[in-house]
Amino acid sequence: MKVNRKTILIEWGDCDPAGIVYFPRYLAFFDNCTSALFSSVGLPKYETLKRYGIVGIPLVDVRASFAIPSRFGDEVVVESSIEKWGRSSFHVHHRLMKDDALAVEGFETRVWAARAADDPEKIKGQPVPQEVIDRFS
Repeated sequence: MKVNRKTILIEWGDCDPAGIVYFPRYLAFFDNCTSALFSSVGLPKYETLKRYGIVGIPLVDVRASFAIPSRFGDEVVVESSIEKWGRSSFHVHHRLMKDDALAVEGFETRVWAARAADDPEKIKGQPVPQEVIDRFS
């Protein structure tokens, strides 16, 4: 299983008035880390969209558990991996580490999506190509 590690410096704008990371920022971190995970196996997002004719890998489910707050100036590391592949979806697991402690754990379900053949205004899940899945082995 491929695990990508991305270091993030917590910036002033990531924090709420209490000086801790405002919870929606973690979702933005995780979105960026999913892109970094794909890039780490040679599938940068822009090229992946073009190569496979998809419109994206939209998020259809997300949840997070918060254990330790992160603050302005902290350097954290996010470990991201795909824990399960479906036919047209996949599950991403993120572990945000502060020093050696698990601070936040995030879970995403994403869909390999293309324009619907019968209505180009809509998107529809497509089977994830096996060659994409193989890159994460």
